[in-house]
Amino acid sequence: MTPTDRDDSGPERSISRKSLLKAAVAAGAAIPLLSGTVALARDSASPGRSLPPTLTCDDGDGPTHDQIEGPYFKPNSPLRTNLVTAGTTGTPLTVSGYVFGRNCVPLSGVLLDFWQADNAGNYDMSGFTLRGHQFTDSKGAFTLTTIVPGLYPGRTRHIHVKAQAPGQPILTTQLYFPGEPRNSTDSLYDASLLMNVRSAGSGKEGTFDFVLNVNGTPGPGGPTDPPTDPPSGTWTPGHAYVAGDHVTYANVAYLCLQAHTSMAGWEPPNVPALWRRG
Repeated sequence: MTPTDRDDSGPERSISRKSLLKAAVAAGAAIPLLSGTVALARDSASPGRSLPPTLTCDDGDGPTHDQIEGPYFKPNSPLRTNLVTAGTTGTPLTVSGYVFGRNCVPLSGVLLDFWQADNAGNYDMSGFTLRGHQFTDSKGAFTLTTIVPGLYPGRTRHIHVKAQAPGQPILTTQLYFPGEPRNSTDSLYDASLLMNVRSAGSGKEGTFDFVLNVNGTPGPGGPTDPPTDPPSGTWTPGHAYVAGDHVTYANVAYLCLQAHTSMAGWEPPNVPALWRRG
């Protein structure tokens, strides 16, 4: 999806349904608030600069573009929103945004798995430095605390991510930084995947909204409403599982990969970062 507010690479665009929806979500209003009136966008425009918001998510724009996984993905990353640990060096970066369905409804309980290079452009393949997964909240929002990635040979700066709504296909893509010299020479670079990035004290703040190729269901609540007649098995919501636990769900056996407290919407087949068949 295009940057939340502006990307310096294209002409200004009119206020979109999704920009109005983001303002409504941020204000705690119900989704049906959206009409034709202009609402304040989540990010502020710079002084003297107009605010071209994101394209609509259903009028000629379509879902967020996919990109290659690359050679450095590792499954089973830790469940965490903060990738910065003791000894991490680099420019602090916070990335926030929303995940929408193609009908502009925010999606809760979406699995977002991030990984990136460190300040020197290296990927940790022996551990999980600068790797982690999280889930969008009840409003479809996410926040990632990390650092600006270093330059990897042949590539511009980027952050990898996999996004998966409960029970839906996985989107694998990358996020890019505006104004990078290597954007023009990186064959994988896609301007539609630019974040909106601005300075914030000694660090940076980025925003980006994903649009998945699924239809969302309007209304408040958790990640996924439990079914009327839940599948049989030993898995239950509200239970504290640890790595190595075995459960069954819908007559299929699963192994717990990461310690977590279960909740509706995180059933084993919906969250491959937490459960593996077998």
